Amino acid sequence: MKRVAVVTVGRSDYGILRPVLAAIEADPALELFLVVAAAHLRASYGLTVSEIEADGFAIGARIDMLTDDDSPTAVAASFGRGVPMFADAYEASGADLLLLLGDRYETLAAAVAAVPLRLPIAHIHGGETTEGALDDALRHAITMLSHLHFAATEEYAARIVAMGEEAWRVTVSGAPALDNLALLPEIGPAPDEPESFLLATWHPVTLEPERGEEQLEAVLGALADVGLPVVFTHPNADPGRAYILRAVERFAAERDDVQVISSLGTEKYFRLMARDSAMVGNSSSGIIEAASFELPVVNVGSRQRGRSHGVNVLDVPPERQAVAAAIRRAVTPEFRAGLRGLPNPYGDGRASERIAEVLRTASPADELLVKRLPRAG
Repeated sequence: MKRVAVVTVGRSDYGILRPVLAAIEADPALELFLVVAAAHLRASYGLTVSEIEADGFAIGARIDMLTDDDSPTAVAASFGRGVPMFADAYEASGADLLLLLGDRYETLAAAVAAVPLRLPIAHIHGGETTEGALDDALRHAITMLSHLHFAATEEYAARIVAMGEEAWRVTVSGAPALDNLALLPEIGPAPDEPESFLLATWHPVTLEPERGEEQLEAVLGALADVGLPVVFTHPNADPGRAYILRAVERFAAERDDVQVISSLGTEKYFRLMARDSAMVGNSSSGIIEAASFELPVVNVGSRQRGRSHGVNVLDVPPERQAVAAAIRRAVTPEFRAGLRGLPNPYGDGRASERIAEVLRTASPADELLVKRLPRAG
């Protein structure tokens, strides 16, 4: 039996990993060792470890590496604190493979810790670009440290190969988040849910910190101008998060039709996506999952710039009038009607079974660890 250590660092990756964890547990040739880290374990981020426990996954190790300070120096300190903690967890686990997802700095710490232990790394969602965030550098660093790659699209797979990775290491799996649709019960409305509302999320734009407040104020101003009810979800654990929370909570305090929710969980979040009029903000879920709901998305600013997306996504600059105009267009019956039958470019909802199959049949560590770069010229 092959033991696979999987790291989850917060709600941003757990909802995506959830069907992958289920696929690993269902495979008799694989054994799951789940490492729960970072934001999951902090009350200030919603203590989302409780969602993992409620789903019934056994937790093999807990890595409490964060503080409640979201400054850049605190982030760097958390990274340094996490590396030896992850290494201790891997050594105790006896894992044969490590599975990581995405582009968080906590995930890069998890990858770095595996290197001296000669633990092969498999990585989900490499090859993508998010030009407005530090995530790009983190994601590509994790790709170069990894030995197997699960790309969401053919385009991203080609980019991983262009970065120098051997083609046999790369699998086009699709996005695992879409697999959740098959695992959830039928999605229906909640009794206290308004008929028309906007689902909004604003994450820090980490490559433009000097413009963060200005951009958020433009989004909040546009939401006020449009006047629809809003459900706001909390931002990621990035530098600048505290300011966003304060501004959003002030915005909600001035309006009776705005809710702010720290963590919804996958099922509730998807239910809102199935019922809302449009998504607004700069979340990757608007790029990846929303197309499966034929849901209009107003994608603001540069954070997700460079990612492929469907025609349901309207890209707009972080300017109040432009955002308001895009929201008004997105919620029209005509725009929504034009999305009927929209294919999702991120796959068919079977990513998890493809990932589990590759993990099950992967070469031994001695073969995976030796990476051969293409010859120059």
